[in-house]
Amino acid sequence: MAKLQQRLEQKQTIQPQQILQATILQLNTVNLEERILEELESNPALDQMEGTTEPEEEATDEDGLDWEIEYEYEPPNVYEKKEYKDMPIPQTKDFVESLSDQLNLYDFNSKERAVAEEIIYNLDENGYLAVDLELISDRYETDLMDVLSILKTVQTFEPSGIAARDLQECLLIQIDKTEYPVAYKLVHEYFDEVANHRYEHLSQKAGYSEEELKHALEVISHLNPKPGAGHEGAETISVIPELIVYTRDDNWVVVVNDSWLPEVQVSREYVDMLAGELDKKTKSFIKEKVDTAEWFVDAISDRRKTLTRVMQEIIKRQPEFFEGNIDQLKPMKLQDIADEIGVDVSTLSRSTRGKYVDTPYGIYELKSYFTEGMLTTSGEEISTLQIKRLLKKLLDEEVKRHPYTDEKLKDLLNEQGYPVARRTVAKYREQLHVPVARLRKQI
Repeated sequence: MAKLQQRLEQKQTIQPQQILQATILQLNTVNLEERILEELESNPALDQMEGTTEPEEEATDEDGLDWEIEYEYEPPNVYEKKEYKDMPIPQTKDFVESLSDQLNLYDFNSKERAVAEEIIYNLDENGYLAVDLELISDRYETDLMDVLSILKTVQTFEPSGIAARDLQECLLIQIDKTEYPVAYKLVHEYFDEVANHRYEHLSQKAGYSEEELKHALEVISHLNPKPGAGHEGAETISVIPELIVYTRDDNWVVVVNDSWLPEVQVSREYVDMLAGELDKKTKSFIKEKVDTAEWFVDAISDRRKTLTRVMQEIIKRQPEFFEGNIDQLKPMKLQDIADEIGVDVSTLSRSTRGKYVDTPYGIYELKSYFTEGMLTTSGEEISTLQIKRLLKKLLDEEVKRHPYTDEKLKDLLNEQGYPVARRTVAKYREQLHVPVARLRKQI
């Protein structure tokens, strides 16, 4: 006889202000300015302040980080009103930003847009969705079918094939079912045969002529299996660092580079109106606008504090880098920082993406400080970045007439005390944009 079981689940309700806080945190400075101007236009309870205050400086001497610095570094001027540090370094427009721009073409409500942004910010480097829809559904307390509907909308964005959950779905998104029905059916119903090049089996199973199969396979061969990688046609823009780090009196100082943004405050007029005699409908409207304005002001303040704390923790955990040994990044995970500052790791991941810090050693994306680690045979923990540098050195020094296979590269690294697997070597080689051995061979 079947037994009935009861299970108690505790779900955290995501409040509107929490959604707003997460959204503001993940915006870069340029997008934040746009959002501030939009909010000023749409919310009468939000006022722009006259004048601009200087940004807060947060020194990290409380952790005893008082290293001797052997160079002179003039802190950049970030205090003048409406000026910002525009670094003339060519970068491609952030891929996530270009996808987020396409959200404006759709009439999403606030929760639907938050779900869509959650999907976009959880795409991996190849453009695939890297999180289960059930998790997004739970987080935003949204019906799974509604989340799926929003995903389908995001999958219509450019580049074609984006936000797929697997290769098969990625290819299907890119095929016009009406124009190429045979190619669509092959990927939809005979994907294993297509993926493994079992064309004889395919001919027997599908029942198409040789000419039909040839044409369909030609269509499939021109699809992009990694729509998020090597994104072409990206706009060249200048990097505006979110943070500026320099030393003063042998202590590190972190400055959030947002002094040029419009400063906002809750309208005193609207707050005073709440205390007056108003009908229920008017009072409800004004209260909603005042609450939203307060949340918005708080979200901007929280963003500044969170980014500062993130950078302080990075400095504390990467002392060798900030002493000038820029090749000596230690293994550090997002979870380490998230636990320390009390922020959800997925929120932290999104907030470090596409944001840069100006250091005495150059400009770096925040996420570049986070690397996985591994133990060498001697017991030393090193970052994957160091492994990639060693791998690149081996590839640069190989004899081009007899290039190293991934297996040989694995053996060479193992001999030097780095116990990596062949598939790991293959992954790092691809990340270095180096083709397989047979394509590197020169006569």
